[in-house]
Amino acid sequence: MTSYAKPDVRTTPVTYTAFDHLHFYVGNAAQAAAYYITRFGFAPLAYRGLETGSRSILTHVVRQGDITLAFSSALTPDNAAMARHLATHGDGVHDVAFRVDDATAAYEAAVAAGGLDVGLSPPKTLTDEHGAVTVATIRAGWTDTTHTFVQRAAYTGAFLPGYRDARAAGGGGGAKAAGGVAPAAAGGDPLVTLVGVPGLGVIDHVVSNHADGDMERVVAWYERVLGWHRFWSVDDKQMHTEYSALRSVVVADPDEAIKMPINEPASGRRVSQIQEYLDYYGGAGVQHVALRTTDILRAVSTLRDRGVTFITVPDTYYEDLRRRLGVEAGKPGGVSVAEDLTALQALGVLVDFDETGYLLQIFTKPVGERPTLFLEIIQRAGNQGFGVGNFKSLFEAIEREQASRNNL
Repeated sequence: MTSYAKPDVRTTPVTYTAFDHLHFYVGNAAQAAAYYITRFGFAPLAYRGLETGSRSILTHVVRQGDITLAFSSALTPDNAAMARHLATHGDGVHDVAFRVDDATAAYEAAVAAGGLDVGLSPPKTLTDEHGAVTVATIRAGWTDTTHTFVQRAAYTGAFLPGYRDARAAGGGGGAKAAGGVAPAAAGGDPLVTLVGVPGLGVIDHVVSNHADGDMERVVAWYERVLGWHRFWSVDDKQMHTEYSALRSVVVADPDEAIKMPINEPASGRRVSQIQEYLDYYGGAGVQHVALRTTDILRAVSTLRDRGVTFITVPDTYYEDLRRRLGVEAGKPGGVSVAEDLTALQALGVLVDFDETGYLLQIFTKPVGERPTLFLEIIQRAGNQGFGVGNFKSLFEAIEREQASRNNL
């Protein structure tokens, strides 16, 4: 495992502040949004469709905390681009949008560094009674995924101009409670009052999978075109099981507000989880999205009550964890986990730690029909890594799921 120091010199004038939203192409936007509302506790935020003047695309937008997800489907049968995306990939993330201070500068810098074919939608300013938003979209350095730069400091509306505020219809998703978590409004989904909201706050990182040999090329694209840098990496000597292995490099913007792990499979005795993803997604794409919370025990308990299913690890993992934590606790600067280990074990939450602190994480099973996209729930306590100490146990758990699908 390698951690990289933040470069002293910025290679882009753009300031990135967060993931603005993730835009999914799905077969049925209404049902996809309802799934995230009922299972994950999101609340309706905004809508566009025939009623708002959008004649070819329908979009439902949901939010929890500062996590915004948009789900779009074609309204007419002649939308070849969306049809091809769905036929190839199934439901998946089409656009990873970044919140920036200057969308025009971000777009122009990317096109200048990457060439004209990088540019997809030049900067345009959208306005309504709530103000203005400037957006611009580029092709990512891999397959069908795009990146949109969103400059919204001068906007007070729900999502974007052209969308109807769905919060007014009792959907919630707007006001934030203590801790920055947006509660669902009264009159929305009844599960809100029956089960409660998990308390997911922000997108921590977004992971993409790539074919063997493509990782370095994709990393170089983020460095060259966006002016990002390497934040963290691990190779197949550490990330392996008896059957499979992978390599990963995490890229980050200059201020390290946004982090994106870039994965590729390494050769192994069986089909790796990365290769399974590539086979069923039809190429490179977003494999999983990590959603951060400040209380993972509450979040996972609530998600389980809502019917979310997670992959599991054997009890021997926690026996080994207690041993490792006991050894580390006797060392200078040893890490002490504040959460009750018995409670973490009961929920299946994994623990990783080093001299900087610890993190807690758990992974859902795939959230769609294909064994592709899944979600991670993560809580950080000083540790800014990605759970390298859990990779072996995690991969073995994923391989058990692959075996159940006859794909290992």
